[in-house]
Amino acid sequence: MAVTLERARRLGCTCLKALLRFAFMVANNLVAIPSYVLYLIVLQPLRVLDSKSFWYIEGVLFKWLLAMVASWGWWAGYTVVEWGDDVKAVSEDEAMVLVNHQATGDVCTLMMCLQDKGTVVRQMMWLMDHIFKYTNFGIVSLIHGDFFIRQGKAHRDQQLVLLKEHLEKYYRSRSRKWIVLFPEGGFLRKRRETSQAFAKKNNLPFLKHVTLPRLGATQVILKTLVAPQENGTPAGRDAVIKESKSKGLQWVIDTTIAYPKGDPIDIQTWILGYRQPTVTHVHYRIFPVKDVPAEPEALTNWLYQRFIEKEDLLTHFYETGAFPPLQGQAKAISREMTLSNLWLVGIQSLAFLSGGMWYCILQYFYHCLF
Repeated sequence: MAVTLERARRLGCTCLKALLRFAFMVANNLVAIPSYVLYLIVLQPLRVLDSKSFWYIEGVLFKWLLAMVASWGWWAGYTVVEWGDDVKAVSEDEAMVLVNHQATGDVCTLMMCLQDKGTVVRQMMWLMDHIFKYTNFGIVSLIHGDFFIRQGKAHRDQQLVLLKEHLEKYYRSRSRKWIVLFPEGGFLRKRRETSQAFAKKNNLPFLKHVTLPRLGATQVILKTLVAPQENGTPAGRDAVIKESKSKGLQWVIDTTIAYPKGDPIDIQTWILGYRQPTVTHVHYRIFPVKDVPAEPEALTNWLYQRFIEKEDLLTHFYETGAFPPLQGQAKAISREMTLSNLWLVGIQSLAFLSGGMWYCILQYFYHCLF
């Protein structure tokens, strides 16, 4: 009987915490997103007079919004440990980030672990499924200039043309640095069976922890953003990063997200916080763009090899609880990513103060007009 009562108490506490967190998230969205939109509406004259300054301010506001999302997980005990190359070394260069995709929490994890990577968050562009456009954050991504891509053969060719046009129109004009995409084209649980069947038919490796990536978006990004000549030096390990004035995409950052026991965090868990504190592990490998082949067949093989390596990395992680060391390292080195609670509280406070300010302003104009 005592055990039953204890379980009921714990369940009640979990439900109450989840309800309070959900209410906070709703309030957070109701003040932060409209404030972001209204600030940018007021700043439209600046966009005409000084576009660079306008997009700088938009980027700062965008980073703060992503920090709010990160705070929901951080305060629930969902933290990140990073492995592999140190991507801070290339945070001021243009880079394409390739990420494996297991659940909706992957995006939240990236929003968190990229917060301390210099100007990356405010100057990044996301490629995401078009359904995201209809979420609460969709209007923010539309304004920021992210690209929503439709999946499926019926839309594939048209979407790649639209992606090329989008990159040419917005990427450089808004001073974007990193572009993030999920080449698998969907969640692991949804694509695994189809990917394995394709691998078997084409005599490709059998993958369990990732799926074979799709070439289209990666190829378009490389063709559109890579300058004719690149002079990057591999980052991380013992290499020295040299400043380069060359324009164009310089790096490919191969990013592998791993969850304990292969149990990914979804957006509901991130918001409600009903799961026990969890450490998500993120592994980076940096490749100079000059080492990435341009020909479609060679690029396909190169991209497949990256995901075969991801499979090996994840297999090692699930067996040992750690990623293997980089080549030349005797022992793998991990780095615990941290966020400042004071900074997060400051951002949240500013959001609620802004919401209150805009409410008062709109109320004033409403009474003046009516």
